[in-house]
Order: sequence, then C-alpha cells, then structure tokens
Amino acid sequence: MNRVGFIASSLLVVLALASSMLFVVDQRQFGVVYALGEIKSVVTDPGLHFKLPPPFQNVSYLDKRLLTLDSTDVEPIYTAEKQRVVIDWYVRWRISQPSEYIRNVGTDERAGANQLNRVVRDAFQEEINKYTLKDLLSQKRETLMADVKREVLAKAKPLGIDVVDVRITRVDYVDAITESVYRRMDAERKRVANELRSTGAAEGEKIRADADRQREITIANAYRDAQKIKGEGDAEAARTYAEAFGRDPQFAQFYRSLDAYKASFSKKSDVMVLDPSSDFFKAMRGSGSGSGTAPAPAKK
Repeated sequence: MNRVGFIASSLLVVLALASSMLFVVDQRQFGVVYALGEIKSVVTDPGLHFKLPPPFQNVSYLDKRLLTLDSTDVEPIYTAEKQRVVIDWYVRWRISQPSEYIRNVGTDERAGANQLNRVVRDAFQEEINKYTLKDLLSQKRETLMADVKREVLAKAKPLGIDVVDVRITRVDYVDAITESVYRRMDAERKRVANELRSTGAAEGEKIRADADRQREITIANAYRDAQKIKGEGDAEAARTYAEAFGRDPQFAQFYRSLDAYKASFSKKSDVMVLDPSSDFFKAMRGSGSGSGTAPAPAKK
C-alpha cells in the first residue's frame, strides 16, 4: 500500500514539474521568458513551449495586437496665430520590441499607453504651434499628422513601440471662445434675418402699392367705359324717344303726363295740393266725360 502511494505521489510531482516547464503562447501574445529576473528569451511563435521550472525561469505575456490610444485631456493648444484650440486624436500602435518595451516601460500595456500619450501630446503641441487654424481645417492637416507621426515614432522606437498611424478627429475652440463664437454667429444670423424681414416688408409694401394702383386704374377705366356706354345708350334712347315722339306730339305729351302722374302718386298716402285748373291735370281732364280741353291721342 505504501509503495502504491509512493508511486502515485511521485507521478503527481512529475506531472506538476512537467506542467511548470510547459507554457502556451497565444497567437495574439508575446511570451517573455525570465531567468532569475532577467529576460532570457522572447517567444513570438504561438504554441506549446518549454522552460525551466520556477524559480529558475518564469514567463510573462505582452499583447502583440494593434492597439488604439485615444486622447483624454482637454488642455488647449496654441496655434501659430495664438488661437487656443482643443483637439481630439487617436494613435494606432503596437509593441514591436518586447525586450526594449519591458526594460523601458514594464509589462503593463497601460503604462506604455500613458507614456505614449505624453509623447503624442508633446508632439502635437510642438507641431500645431507652426500651423494656423485655417491650416488645421484644410489639406495641411495631413502634413501635420505626418509630421507628428514621424516625431512620435522617433521617440517611441527606443521604447520598443511601433506607431502605425496618428489621426486628428476634431479641432475646436475652447469652451469660452466657442460660446463667444456662437453668440457672434447668433447675432449675425439675427441681423441677416432682420435685414431680410425689412427687405421683405418693403417689397410687400411696394407690391401692395402697385396692386392698389392697378386696382384704381382698372376701376377708373371700367367707370370710364361704363359712362361712355351709358352715355351712348342715353343718346340712343333720347334719339329713339325723339323720333317716336316727333311722329305724334300729342301722344308724346300724353305719355309724359302719365309718367309725371306715376312719379307723383307712387304711394297711397301721398297728398298733393294743386289748382285743378293747372296744366298738371290737363291729361286727366282730357280723359274725362268730355269736358276737358285736351283731345285724346290719335290712333295710328
């Protein structure tokens, strides 16, 4: 029984020793082998690898993928014309020399990102001082980013870091200046709006005045034409009456007397006080029992 236990415990020790001598490197990582605190080798090939058991050798891992660093600070940077601007940027980087990276930075990717952030920030401050705000918003931005990348790469290479790309995502004024710019823009838009409203009101008055003038002209022309037509009609009526009444003057006098009677006695309550012997009732006396002096109209 003791022999079986000894064999089992021996196998466990052998397995533990073998497992401590084996390590697996992922395809997304570097495997760094330390021998008594010093870097013994860097394993770049993925798979199963061997090393001495601790404490003779240990393994740590570094990310070999392409990493992204985004800007986090909002401290303004001065342009060539002394304008304070805030920029947003990002950097694509990777660990290219694990040994140099560990010696200068350590085994933490965040420490490398912080150090790279300071390098990029300094490079942008130095380069943006050479450009105007207009340049930052034009095609010269590409030249600026290329210069920053070259400067950052020169400082990051000794750290074991390779910089793939540097990009500016936003250029803006600081908050105080932005608020002032917005106020000026708002005032300018209001001025333009008031100017357009004034111009529109003036044009509206002009159109209304022209419409009123055209209306008066149209009414005057219509009244003129109506009066002309009415005059022509009255003249034609007068000519027709004159021609008709000229054929029989007695009938004309009788007809006019009837019109006068009709106009005088338009209502039952009308009262007139006249001399019966006046010429006004001449037609009535003529149409009575034969005592009148006016003869009846002759038939044609």
